[in-house]
Amino acid sequence: MISTWAARPRKVCNKAAGSALLRDEPLVARILEAVVKAVDIPVTLKIRTGWCAESNNGLTIARLAEASGIQALAVHGRHRQQRYNGQAEYDTIAEIKSRLSIPVFANGDIDSPQKAHDVLRYTQADAVMIGRAAQGNPWIFQQISHYLEHGHELAPPALSERGHVLSEHLGALHEFYGATMGPRIARKHLGWYLDTDKRFDAAQIRELKRQFNALTSPSAQLEWIHKAMADDANERLFAKGSHAA
Repeated sequence: MISTWAARPRKVCNKAAGSALLRDEPLVARILEAVVKAVDIPVTLKIRTGWCAESNNGLTIARLAEASGIQALAVHGRHRQQRYNGQAEYDTIAEIKSRLSIPVFANGDIDSPQKAHDVLRYTQADAVMIGRAAQGNPWIFQQISHYLEHGHELAPPALSERGHVLSEHLGALHEFYGATMGPRIARKHLGWYLDTDKRFDAAQIRELKRQFNALTSPSAQLEWIHKAMADDANERLFAKGSHAA
């Protein structure tokens, strides 16, 4: 997928890549046409609504994309200068959807089944794209699908399921990145899971992150997760000396 996502503005925009391309519409058209012609598979595109509030050219870029042969378009409801600040707006997405014949996916601040439902209804988009809301909460996709189909929310995952998924996730990170980098990369993922864990308050979450970040081996991290996902996690992890690596 070609993406104009600007997660790393210095690295991306200084090279006239990603969302920086929104300032050069003819170049966007040439790149899209070249990519579509070069491959035998469907090409999709993700854009923002524009470079800045004064240059909200998302509709123009969307039309160029469709004309170039792009098969589906995802639109993040912020311009590049917003980065991830402020609130996403969906008027531009709705306008783009109304003017294009290819599928359009709405993206930005969709963090619950109800929000997904409301955004789909407002924009008439063909689907939603979930980003940061899935960090530490991979169940959100199933929850949204269930809500859209049945009109009511699923119960939160059981503690045992959270523990199983988290262990598998971090185990896969360890296997893929190795015994040194794997535990380092696992830290941010564990932090996201903790941020969605309603059993702990903010101070406890900070302490748990401190504990986990001190662990340097895959086995120590997996053992810590076993304790954290137990019914008696408070006794296991907040007792003096219980978190020694």
